[in-house]
Amino acid sequence: MLRIAVTGKPGVGKSTVVARAVEKLDLKACGIRTAEILVNGKRQGFSIEDISAGRKGVLSHVRCSGPKLGKYHVNLADLDGIGAEAIKNAIDCDVVVIDEVGPMELKSENFIRAVEGALDSARSILAVLHRSSEHPLAQRIRKEFEVLTVDEDNRDDLPERIAEIFR
Repeated sequence: MLRIAVTGKPGVGKSTVVARAVEKLDLKACGIRTAEILVNGKRQGFSIEDISAGRKGVLSHVRCSGPKLGKYHVNLADLDGIGAEAIKNAIDCDVVVIDEVGPMELKSENFIRAVEGALDSARSILAVLHRSSEHPLAQRIRKEFEVLTVDEDNRDDLPERIAEIFR
């Protein structure tokens, strides 16, 4: 069982590092990934995708209802229905991908419980962790995982390093 979390500044490439590491692995990956929603080159929110089922939804957006975080509103329906469910259902996988454990995702008790369930299991996990969250779940991940900080200097080499650890 391996547990790795990547952290770093916003926009440094944490999600890209995790996605590229997963591409390099000859393992079945399940869980979630997030991506920016851009309109005319401006970020309007974030999407969420169940990696194995391919289901996509809106994690947060400037124009949706739900708990407010900065300029975005968190879409709890998709966070719970896609995000939390994908993590709960990631039973037959070699590695569970959780992109990300951050302030938006931590607005959902269902998501928190799903991640705690994965942490309590014997499954290998590759996660993106918000760099400064003090939430108890984030603190638990920092304590139990090998935490790697992504920066401009290492982001191109880190996917291979992570893949090597999982091999």
